[in-house]
Formats: sequence, structure tokens, C-alpha cells
Amino acid sequence: MIGCGSMGGGMALLFAEDGVHVNLSDPSEKAMDAVIEKAEKAGYNGRITKHTDYDSLCNALSQPRLLVFSLPHGSVGDNVLEGLMPKLSKGDIILDCGNEHFANTERRQHKCKDTGIRYIGCGVSGGYQAARAGPSMCPGGDVAGLQEVLPLLQKVAAKDKDGKACVGIIGKGGAGHYVKMVHNGIEHGMMSAICEAWGIMRKMGLGYEEIGNVLKEWNSHGELQGTFLVSIGADLSHKREPGDAPKSDPHQHPLVISEVLDKVVQDITGEEGTGIWSNTEAIDLHVPAFTLNVAHALRLASAYRGDRERANKTFDGGFPPKDLDIKDKKAFIEDLRQATYAGCLASYIQGMNIIARADQKHEWSIDYSQVWQIWRAGCIIQADYISDNILAPVLKANPSSDDLNLNFSSVVAKDIKSAFPALRRIVAKAVETDQVVPALSATLEYFKISTGTDLPTSFYEAELDYFGSHMFDKKGDQDPEVKKPMEGKHHFEWKPVTSQKETYGTPAGI
Repeated sequence: MIGCGSMGGGMALLFAEDGVHVNLSDPSEKAMDAVIEKAEKAGYNGRITKHTDYDSLCNALSQPRLLVFSLPHGSVGDNVLEGLMPKLSKGDIILDCGNEHFANTERRQHKCKDTGIRYIGCGVSGGYQAARAGPSMCPGGDVAGLQEVLPLLQKVAAKDKDGKACVGIIGKGGAGHYVKMVHNGIEHGMMSAICEAWGIMRKMGLGYEEIGNVLKEWNSHGELQGTFLVSIGADLSHKREPGDAPKSDPHQHPLVISEVLDKVVQDITGEEGTGIWSNTEAIDLHVPAFTLNVAHALRLASAYRGDRERANKTFDGGFPPKDLDIKDKKAFIEDLRQATYAGCLASYIQGMNIIARADQKHEWSIDYSQVWQIWRAGCIIQADYISDNILAPVLKANPSSDDLNLNFSSVVAKDIKSAFPALRRIVAKAVETDQVVPALSATLEYFKISTGTDLPTSFYEAELDYFGSHMFDKKGDQDPEVKKPMEGKHHFEWKPVTSQKETYGTPAGI
């Protein structure tokens, strides 16, 4: 185990719990000692040892060696690989379990190719707690290496409600890290929709614990049933600062959530690159991902707390959300539940479209039935209703990437048509009262646009042709290519071209 932070340390203990001897390597002896101490306390006596150099580490391993990376993304992995390669042998396997960019993974795979070392990019989901208890795992790369390591991963991975491991061979090259990257993009879209619903409930006058009870109800049945992010929202809503409270007032200690500042910084500090990469990929691959894009923008704006405070003063208080006086709170909260579901489902649809387009480009031969399996448990985007009712009918059949758009699913259409009026009502009320709902409003627009055949972009297209001769298609054209994202066949000379002299006249003095 190379890298003994919260994820690597947790996974080391997980392997040791299953009887595997684990050798640790980390620049910090203190970090390694902390893992060993936890192992001894848990009774895993002698199963975890530490090494301070790569020679002793590699000599301690049976061949073929298995080296698990749990490292920060970027140059750290390159430096570690550079130091290890002279010590390794043909047949050794490197299992990169960091949140690495797929292009870095593929570059390292190419570097190892001629040496016979198998480099596998394995996305790991569920956070540091799942790393210890059993994460969702998403490996891709060399098939022979994957088949060798898969039995071990099946042993330690999270198990779904049927007892099946949430791990599988995803595809070639960097497919494993790519799918995990998009998983995190979906996660951000879902988190934005849920936090926006939370904000609305606060403005309805609901207390923190009341909202926790609503989220618990949402998680118990219906379209948000078994949604991990909803369930932890219900749980954290009741957590108070530790300490002995007087019997006369057991709730004296404040709720932790009441003290949390509105400031998400992970994208800025570089702790997490996956959300940024997911959105970059969506744009580069020309995939409309409204919910994911706007959810990311909210995180960015949130991070710059100082800028927001300064602008707030400049704008004399800005445009704060107003308190909501809702007569039928039960009906409104039901609308809010359906709107939140629409935001979560839109995040899945957009994420799957990014994966499918990347699969076409890179020819990874992604096994979509395995994508479905790894997302069933142990991961942050676990959502039982979506998994069982939306994804299963499509992904279990392992479709080609050409047929994957979930907007073509009759089940999706049925659910969104049912939720759409509620989503519209929530966004309308939010606009009227200045609530913060970027992901929910973007989701409303996404479904209007992605299923629409009467967009105002005909005027857009005409203006492009007017000043740029960019060509356009005509209504009624029967060429099959009209339905594809290809340049049109018509141009109209909206205004005759003139010379500079004709436009501006003869300059003075000439």
C-alpha cells in the first residue's frame, strides 16, 4: 500500500481484516505507525508492516507483486512510478486507487507496456469510511492483470443487497478512472439539487432537525428511496456538538450543521479534480450537461466567500432569498421531493451521456452492466430506486454506447413527465422569491431543451449565417444528415458584402 492517508490507511486495514499481509510505504513514518497501531488494536497482529525504502518494500513482496497506489492526483504518481519501476519485474501489477485523471493513467499504462508491468486504473468510491468498510471499486486496464486481481477486489469491495460485490472489469485503458471521475460529476449534481431543496425548506421556516426528518421520509420510499446523499443528510441534521448537556436542557449543545459556513473549497484547493474534469470532458465532448455544469459553478462561487461578502456590500445586501409563506406545506414539500428527484436523475442522464461519448472516442469497450453493478452500493451516488428502476433495464443489457442515452428510455420519460409540473412550480416559486436553485432551474431547462423540437436557436443559426456564412439547414429537409450535428447546406446573402470604402467612406487626407 503506497500512500497511507485516510483512503490508503483505511484500505490497508480492510485488506488486513480479510487476512492479507500488507506492506506500507509512505514518506511519513507517523502515518504508517498510525495504521499499524489501528491494526494491532483490531487484532490484526503482524499483518501490517512498514518500509522506508522501495528496495525493502519490493523485496518483501511475493511475485508477481501487487502494489496499490493511494496517492494525490498529478505528479506524485509519476514520481512514485519512476522510483519503483527499476525494482519491479515482468508480471507485477500496479493498482492505482487514487482519484487520478484518466489521461495520466493511460500515459503510465503506455510507459509500463514494454516492461511487462500491468498498470490498472481503479476508481474507488465511498469516501474514507467506505475505504475501511468496503468501497465501490471501478478498475480498468490490462484484462489479464484485472482478472488476476479481481478475486481480491471482490473480497474487499462493498456488497449490494443481494450480496454481490460492487466491483467489475469496466473496460480498457483509463476507463476505470474515467467512470469514477464522472461518478463524482454526477455526485456534485445530486448534492447541488439536495442542498438547494434544503435551503428552500430553511426559508419555509423548518428547523434543521425537521428537515432531517423530511429527508429521512424521502429516503424511505418513492423515487429518492435508498439515496445515500439523502440518507446522510437526514443523519447529519441531528448531530450536536459533543459534551455533557444538563438534564433540564438536553438540546443545549448546538447542532453542528447550524455552525457550518456556506463555503465549498475542494475544487479550488486541488483536493479534488474530478468535478472539474467531468465538466471539462462534457464541454470537450460536446455533451449538454446543464445540471452538472451549474452545480460546479455553484461550488466555485461558494468557495470565494470573501468576494461574495464584498459584492454583497457593493449591492447593498444583494438579492437574499425571502422567507416562504407556504399555506399547504405538505403539498409544497412533495413538489420539492419530486423536483429534487428530477435533479438527481438529470445528473445521472448527463453523466452517462458523457461516459458513452468518451467510450466512442477512446474505444474502451466499457461494460455498462458492470457500471450498474459498481454503483449499487458503497458509492456516493448510490440511489436504489434509480438503480433498480431506471438504470437496470438499460445497463444490465450492456448496450453499445450509441444506444445509451437515458432520455430514450420510456421509464425515464414517464418519471420526468410526472415530476416536471412539480419541478416547474418549485423553480417558479424560487424565482419569485429569490431562492438559490441553480441546479434545479438548470434541470428544468435541460429537460425542456433536450426533449424539445422548437428551440429559439433557429434565430441563433440565422445570425451566425448573417455575419459568418456558417450555413444552415431548412425546415422540411429530408437528408438524414440534417438530424446529425453537421454543418447545414444552405446559405443566404442576408446583406451584400461591401468594401471598407463603401462602408465608412474615404478617409480624410486621401
